[in-house]
Amino acid sequence: MTHDPMAELNPPPRLLMGPGPVNVDPRVLRAMSMPLLGQFDPVFTRYMNDTMALYRRVFKTKNRWTFVIDGTARAGIEAVIVSIVEPGDVVYVPNFGRFGHLLIEIAERAGAKVVSDERPWGTVFDPADIAKRIKALRPKLVAMVQGDTSTTMCQPLEGIGKACRAAGGFLYVDATASLGGNDLRVDEWQIDACTAGLQKCLSGPPGSAPITLSDRFVEAVNKRKHFERGIRPDDAKEGARPRIASNYFDLAMLMHYWGEMRLNHHTEAASMLYAARECARILLAEGLETAFARHAQASRAALAGIEAMGLEVYGDRRHKMANVTGIVVPRGIDGDAARAMMLKDFGIEIGTSFGPLKGKVWRLGAMGYACRKENLLLTLGALEATLRAQGYKIKSGRGVDAALAAYR
Repeated sequence: MTHDPMAELNPPPRLLMGPGPVNVDPRVLRAMSMPLLGQFDPVFTRYMNDTMALYRRVFKTKNRWTFVIDGTARAGIEAVIVSIVEPGDVVYVPNFGRFGHLLIEIAERAGAKVVSDERPWGTVFDPADIAKRIKALRPKLVAMVQGDTSTTMCQPLEGIGKACRAAGGFLYVDATASLGGNDLRVDEWQIDACTAGLQKCLSGPPGSAPITLSDRFVEAVNKRKHFERGIRPDDAKEGARPRIASNYFDLAMLMHYWGEMRLNHHTEAASMLYAARECARILLAEGLETAFARHAQASRAALAGIEAMGLEVYGDRRHKMANVTGIVVPRGIDGDAARAMMLKDFGIEIGTSFGPLKGKVWRLGAMGYACRKENLLLTLGALEATLRAQGYKIKSGRGVDAALAAYR
């Protein structure tokens, strides 16, 4: 059967219970349908200021420079690294999964001399070990992931920012998959730059990257400040350090766009700004601690259901992300075929993983708007039925019963 590209869009309804993206909160979809405004309309710039104020609360920071970058979560990652790293700078990456490898690649592309330590997938670093390496290496930047969905692990961060400052460097944290579902304290943990995405615990679509920058980080970036020739003010003073290699991801120019100067860097993606604003508003209306507790409760229920089915939970449970759970694919089960059956017969999507875990681990996500009891119970029931269809011996209803008991 051929597909007609002229056909009206009519995607099938899916319950997205993988590692992201997730089902978008209807209130966010409604916000995205609001009328467009010009990017310098005073009402629109007020929405921009609203977004900055809301994300300060989400990131638990007082950083003035807290805003969003147009692009998926990776846009935020690249903006931070390319704006701070100059060729030859030492960047240290404690790597425990796929997205640590991503940080390494982006830093290398920026010309950094990258030093990386690795932990086996499914484990995390002791922050004290990271602090010792920072003291010895004295890197300009430490770049690391908080929650790596490829391994479902959540890296403890306390003490690392303090070690960076003692060594004269900066700490950057990629919180794409963790922000909103796992505690993150930018100011208290002395994180200099932090980025995220909407499509995980924030219940939004991919396409906008919240970011927050400390004053000391901003000071370093502004030493590379550059003004586009076509909009350069007569009294503009540029930085003494080399110009940032990327125009689109130039944080110095983006701050002029988001700040009082409102220099025209790009046309703001209005619908995505509305989405980002609404994602933050909904999360803060629920309350950060309440949201963390909701995700933690779903994690406990998922663990109970998985183990009641006789399945093995992947990785170090002491450091599991609250919003994603790894399941070891049982021997004799075709993991990809099981996922395909869940999608076809139940309309439920769960994830596989990458690299050394591809085909060996399922990733069950319960995050953001999708992190609700009924969704988790439906997913466990569908997984149970799928496993039985492939010959896995399990008593009907066992996983759902255990998860329901954990909720109660």
